[in-house]
Amino acid sequence: MIETFAALLFAHVIADFVLQTDWIARNKARPLAFLLHGLLVLIAAQAATGQWAAPALLILTGLHLAIDAVKLASKSTGLAAFLWDQGGHLVTLAGIAWLWPGLWAAGPWAGAPWLLPLMVLVAGAVLSIRAGEFAVGLLMRPHAMRVRNNGLRNGGRLIGQLERGMIYALILLNQPLGVGFLVAAKSILRFGTATRDQRTAEYVIIGTLASFLWAILVAYGSAKLLALLPPLEIGAQ
Repeated sequence: MIETFAALLFAHVIADFVLQTDWIARNKARPLAFLLHGLLVLIAAQAATGQWAAPALLILTGLHLAIDAVKLASKSTGLAAFLWDQGGHLVTLAGIAWLWPGLWAAGPWAGAPWLLPLMVLVAGAVLSIRAGEFAVGLLMRPHAMRVRNNGLRNGGRLIGQLERGMIYALILLNQPLGVGFLVAAKSILRFGTATRDQRTAEYVIIGTLASFLWAILVAYGSAKLLALLPPLEIGAQ
């Protein structure tokens, strides 16, 4: 079961955060974009499991679209809606893996035991960096117009991606103390801003803590999942 869940999780992350373009996200209320997203969800699941005609993947795609339709109907666009949406998808992934636990084992990729941990590593990285960008952005969106931004264009976005990527890597490399040094380094670099503008300082602090928390949770979740899978030994005979 856990192997199937890991493969489906990878497929979901790729479909929702890599293959889903800005155009699809903006136009998902339109039938063409909505169905295109569903097709990408199905293709990603088929590619990840190596199962091209499994009814379970059609059911998974239908459930994915149903959850998206509920979110669209609610017209909610905040952080809570994002978390409920992704939580619903995770529940469906777990349900499909529980009902069809042999989906991965019956596929052609089962003979490559290193592939699953690699999928988990990639999925965790995308969740930490890309999904974290959406989560933190939605959290901070109500406050964005209240602060001055005199920095580089998309500079804060890039900083957030880098810090979450570094935290994810440090924890998986079993170097959690490095996260503390990262916090200290960013605090020193932002000290000038904090002393000049309290509103901007609070905005940065909240965003930074949220970004760190997201990356830490994803990293430890990925580590737990990796512990349940065969070790990553690329090239092993």
